[in-house]
Amino acid sequence: MENVVIKVGGMSCQGCVKNVTGALSALDGVASVEVSLEAAEARVGYDPAKLSVEALRGAVEDAGFDAS
Repeated sequence: MENVVIKVGGMSCQGCVKNVTGALSALDGVASVEVSLEAAEARVGYDPAKLSVEALRGAVEDAGFDAS
């Protein structure tokens, strides 16, 4: 397992946090997700054999937020 911090732009409420958490958690290979509205970031534990960081960012963007 590896951990990555993804900066998430566009979150304004706990509903946004829930959406980002759900989008990341749904991916096969994600072990843990912690999304912080205050820090505007998502900390993700994932299996690099199944997922790339680009795929994680893509899931955040598909949910309607900016990821970097």
